Amino acid sequence: MHVLVVHDYGPLGKVLLERLRETSLQVSPLLVSNPDNADLSALEHWIPEDTDLIVNALWLADPEAAERDPEGTHKAAFSLPVAIAEFARDRRIALFQLSSCYVFDGRKQSGYLASNPGQPVNQLGGWQWECEQALRTLMPRHIILRTGWSLGRFIRKVQANAAVTEVLSLPGRCVGQPVSVRDLARVITAVIQQLDCGAEVWGTFQYAGAEEISLYELGLAIAGLPQISEDLHVVDDMPPWGALEPPNTTLNCTKIRNTFGIKQFPWRSGLVGELETLKNEAVRAEAGAPAT
Repeated sequence: MHVLVVHDYGPLGKVLLERLRETSLQVSPLLVSNPDNADLSALEHWIPEDTDLIVNALWLADPEAAERDPEGTHKAAFSLPVAIAEFARDRRIALFQLSSCYVFDGRKQSGYLASNPGQPVNQLGGWQWECEQALRTLMPRHIILRTGWSLGRFIRKVQANAAVTEVLSLPGRCVGQPVSVRDLARVITAVIQQLDCGAEVWGTFQYAGAEEISLYELGLAIAGLPQISEDLHVVDDMPPWGALEPPNTTLNCTKIRNTFGIKQFPWRSGLVGELETLKNEAVRAEAGAPAT
């Protein structure tokens, strides 16, 4: 199977490519450094003719960034993947697309099922839900993988806050499940390998790290990591950006376990590794090195 990985300079692309290259798969990278300016009419020049599966590894999991750049979010979360889907459909290429827990409004009292319809409350979730619906209409041979919170996003938030103040407000009312880059790359690779073995199982799946937690408690866990200032105090309070966070983003991940045999790994076991991944990413960024 020839797998084309669409990625940016973020850590997921690098980690996923490294993991896929350890398999027997034929893997090609496609760097989209700026989705905002991507020429969607040039896909035939980007995508090799013998491609069997396109993996869109542009992982959008930060609703704050989406609100700051709604036009760019629309392009990256909807226009680009839909254009790829239309191209793939006409050439009988399968598509693996990432989505997130932000397609839900958080009013449900228990974990969301993969079959639950989206009710987004922010820009990011809105365009991701529109994208999901478009893909289901356009092509039957697709995998949509909704993910939990980006663990790296909240590690960065704690680090940035610790550099300027000793108090960090995080809402205890918002509950979800983080997932690390390395764990997400593990899951994506496992699904692709089973598709390579002939599994004709398509549709919407969900994955997040094991253990539900509030953002406040997650902040406490991150604050206890090495390299985080011991002077930082995490408090249970609603910051301005908290309005973008649904009260419940927990995902029921039994479908991906029952279909592909993929078990949830505890996100706590990936904390130190995620911190190291972000550190390496920062070093590469300073050196101007590409993610591949």
